[in-house]
Amino acid sequence: MTPVDHPSGVDRAVRRWLDATLGPDDPVCVACSGGADSLALALAVRAVAGRRPTSAVTVDHGLQDGSADRARTTATVLRDMGYSAVDVRTVRVDGPGGPEAAARRARYAALAESVRPAGPAAAVLLAHTADDQAETVLLGLARGSGPRSLAGMRAWRPPWGRPLLGVRRADTERRCAEAGLTPWQDPHNLDPAYTRVRVRREVMPLLDEVLGGGVVAALARTAELTAQDTDALDELARARLSAHADPAAGASTGDGPVGGAVTIGCDRLVGEPTAVRRRMLRAWLADAGAGPLTHEHLTRVDALTRPGPAGSAVRVPPGLDVTRRAGRLVLTPVVTGHRPG
Repeated sequence: MTPVDHPSGVDRAVRRWLDATLGPDDPVCVACSGGADSLALALAVRAVAGRRPTSAVTVDHGLQDGSADRARTTATVLRDMGYSAVDVRTVRVDGPGGPEAAARRARYAALAESVRPAGPAAAVLLAHTADDQAETVLLGLARGSGPRSLAGMRAWRPPWGRPLLGVRRADTERRCAEAGLTPWQDPHNLDPAYTRVRVRREVMPLLDEVLGGGVVAALARTAELTAQDTDALDELARARLSAHADPAAGASTGDGPVGGAVTIGCDRLVGEPTAVRRRMLRAWLADAGAGPLTHEHLTRVDALTRPGPAGSAVRVPPGLDVTRRAGRLVLTPVVTGHRPG
């Protein structure tokens, strides 16, 4: 590889993230597909990680002919960079939600398994850029997913770190070119059958043309600002939930949500603003083992907090029912054979 004798914007972004987020000895694992973004991330980590232990992992999804060879080639490139610990993980892609969602689940599970031996302080670094963030925000807006989706991807949600959210895709391509690397071009990134590909190749350029440019930066800034608001509301909801806790609301009976009931008083919720109340409900449900929760789940559970005749049970994953009894919301395991009305 051709040496680079000046720090790139990619390197600076990674250094800032590492210094702000991790300790000087915390281990770092880079997830690398062999594409421009993840190769640039791997290059930058090797350049600026200091004494932090570094490793890398590449995932073979098995979705294309030659994927195993591609994974081995990527592992070789990583070793040539100086990574002595390189893990190649082969996964099976199946399950609900289509191939994109299934591949994402399999990939994250493999990455989590790969880094586990490094201990809980380890960070798995992902190469999402400002362009990826903008696409995520735009898709969330189009789907009406609410502020949690508009907040986009987080720079740090342990163990997942994203140091490049302020870096453009063109910068990662330039970093690879400076190092003499030819990134792998994933054919899926050119396939218009995927909504995100059409957003990237058709919608974003059109928005830039119509709005006079700067759309990626504006959407990424929207994500950052929305994340700040969302975090503040989440913290407020948590504080209110703690302030309202009582023995019945804050603890489960029997063996917890899988063997007993968890309850919370509706009178402690109805006076809260909707944004806070629904976050309180999300936290209460999550603490009891419910999830993942959708907007519809929270809307229906929220409706149970209002005075009136008892409504039907609201079914939430992974197999729990929320009902209203004597002015309290009660979360119980699903009774086999019973379906909420």
